[in-house]
Amino acid sequence: MKKILNNPVDYVDEMLEGLIAAHPHFYRLHGDSGRVVVRAMPGHRGKVGLVTGGGSGHLPVFTGYVGAGLLDACAIGDVFASPSAEQMADAIRFADQGAGVLRLYGNYGGDIMNFDMAGELVEFEDITCTTVVLADDVASAPLAEREKRRGVAGMVYAFKIAGAAAESGRDLAAVTKVAQKAADACRSIGAALSPCTVPQVGKPTFHIAEDEMEMGMGIHGEPGVWVDKLRPADAIAGEMMDRLLADMPLAKGDRVSVMVNSLGATPPEELYILYRIVKARLEAAGATIVMPLVGRYATSMEMAGVSFTLLKLDPELEGLLKAPCECAFWRV
Repeated sequence: MKKILNNPVDYVDEMLEGLIAAHPHFYRLHGDSGRVVVRAMPGHRGKVGLVTGGGSGHLPVFTGYVGAGLLDACAIGDVFASPSAEQMADAIRFADQGAGVLRLYGNYGGDIMNFDMAGELVEFEDITCTTVVLADDVASAPLAEREKRRGVAGMVYAFKIAGAAAESGRDLAAVTKVAQKAADACRSIGAALSPCTVPQVGKPTFHIAEDEMEMGMGIHGEPGVWVDKLRPADAIAGEMMDRLLADMPLAKGDRVSVMVNSLGATPPEELYILYRIVKARLEAAGATIVMPLVGRYATSMEMAGVSFTLLKLDPELEGLLKAPCECAFWRV
């Protein structure tokens, strides 16, 4: 393992210390655990709260998207590990401004179990919670079993849509409804060229040969749909778009936002090479691209690879996507 760190046990806590030190106008720590990141300026009284939670190793997800027009609080665990139910409950307590709290997170067993327990803890404090679970990874299960799919980069869009809805004064039911609409309108797929290493484990999460790649790889190293020789950029992008458009066909006149996301080590230059094909395929389908995102939005430590996410828009989703927001990693 070759990483810039001190003791691997301190990796997450020292990362959070640095994040808060660098961006105190956006973030601060809340509670005794040191693992709940909240907005430096809380939302106004009567605003619906928005919380998420998940493992470290994915910056800017999850903690990075705490901010105005986005999340109110985030509970963060060790690398690729769920935070505890009590940490999630602390995030919910901070986010509650008397109008209830939406829990918005990825479809992973540990996060689901702990958020359910957190909801039970705050029930006794008269805090009302709702839940939207992201399941946007088309490679992880067929459309007929969509509830089994992993939640990946689509949650960035869901944070933005739900955050804008909450900021505009919608009630908990309305914020939950539009967050679910955004989640249902997202499709993602990833491709990996190399593994990453969890600091406390000290070895790669999986093995892949120097001349190979894996299509459909999950953000924690979950198996994809095939492993084969590394292919040219245009072929990689073409297959990823084939799989996305087969799952969510687009027609002339559709409006869609697209994210071409580095999984960590892939540089911007290679993302733009891929975006050429993404844009051409969407235009060939007759779709109009709205607010494309190219960069690091949801990573997996130092994994080399890329994910594509499509968000099919309607006027409501497009308006919320374009609404103002600000955190250390994204500003609209």
